[in-house]
Amino acid sequence: MKYGYARVSTADQNVQLQHDALLRAGCDRIFTDQGVSGTATERAALDDLLAALQPGDQVVVWKLDRLGRSLHHLIELVTGFGEQGVHFASLSESIDTSTAGGRLVFHMMGALAEFERALISERTCAGLEAAKRRGALLGRPKKLVGERAELARRLIAEGKSHREVASIMRVSRATVWREVKRSSMDD
Repeated sequence: MKYGYARVSTADQNVQLQHDALLRAGCDRIFTDQGVSGTATERAALDDLLAALQPGDQVVVWKLDRLGRSLHHLIELVTGFGEQGVHFASLSESIDTSTAGGRLVFHMMGALAEFERALISERTCAGLEAAKRRGALLGRPKKLVGERAELARRLIAEGKSHREVASIMRVSRATVWREVKRSSMDD
């Protein structure tokens, strides 16, 4: 079975161009999400399409950006299709995973996306290291510092429970435990 998938972001956009192209491509059934952003995680028609797929089927889209929320999501979907024995085709980009060339192009796109994610991760780590060297304080500010930390420690020493101290200081018990543990390590 050849399934088409069409999506437009707003209710007033026209999906007819995509439908016409998918019908010309020979789609037996077309699933349509109308008025749904590509970044939306909940897309009813896409979910219905995924539930209908059987080995040997083909999913056809007018353009790649109609299917996936991101390149990473698109690659996950198409990889999942392949694992199910389902082929994928994008009409505008001339990609057809039922051919060796189509699979090659798609895998190259996947490799480039993975490379891009690795570069972003490296740049993020380098930026964090540079910030640390400049003395920037990273992460959330501590809730128990200075006089507040000293008061929490004194209340614990006076016999109050961690729960009572957390309630008094308006912090979690875990925060009280961390402060007590940190102060005992400093001693």
